[in-house]
Amino acid sequence: MSSLNILVCDDEIAIVDALEIYLKQENYGVLKAYTGTQALKVLSENDIHLIILDIMMPDLDGLATTLKIRETLNIPIILLSAKSEDTDKIIGLNFGADDYVTKPFNPLELLARVKSQMRRYTALGSIAEKTNVLKTGALELDQDTKELRLDDEPIKLTATEYGIVKLLMENLGRVFSINQIYERVWNEPSFSAENTVAVHIRRIREKIEINSKDPKYLKVVWGIGYKIEKY
Repeated sequence: MSSLNILVCDDEIAIVDALEIYLKQENYGVLKAYTGTQALKVLSENDIHLIILDIMMPDLDGLATTLKIRETLNIPIILLSAKSEDTDKIIGLNFGADDYVTKPFNPLELLARVKSQMRRYTALGSIAEKTNVLKTGALELDQDTKELRLDDEPIKLTATEYGIVKLLMENLGRVFSINQIYERVWNEPSFSAENTVAVHIRRIREKIEINSKDPKYLKVVWGIGYKIEKY
């Protein structure tokens, strides 16, 4: 089996080199970049499965780089930032990132987040598991091809978004709390998960709903959580 490759991009060489050591100890292939432009070039020339991307960089910052990546790729993106405010985290997630880690960080915590994202991403690309298509109304999720379709039109999802949709469509009509969604999809305890889950829910709604403010499928049950309606 070929190695899973991670692109580490940060303008601080010491951080890139340190992460390379930790990731290689877990048998990941590591490619390195120091600007957003370099990262895009590496992505165009190599098979990358996950990106660790610093926000504050010269040339092309991490947010702009994330937007460019999301034009064509759904691979997991973990943003690094010296800012810890929730608003900065929400901005990063809204730009298409899957996770956000604040500097200074514990390398073992970052490694755990990498493994969690990799599990979802490899499951998204796997065709080994054969299950039925999940349907509700004009929305259907094919778990063989890992494809979501609405009115027979494909909907592009990130691995994290796919995990949320899969959980809710496997349990149509059942309400899951924010903590339950986070623990099931991220596979880790939920600490201040509210903003993270809410941002992903909003992105999914924008993709599957005609009017995201009056959703047909992905609904909030105020004070309790979220569900996908059964039709």
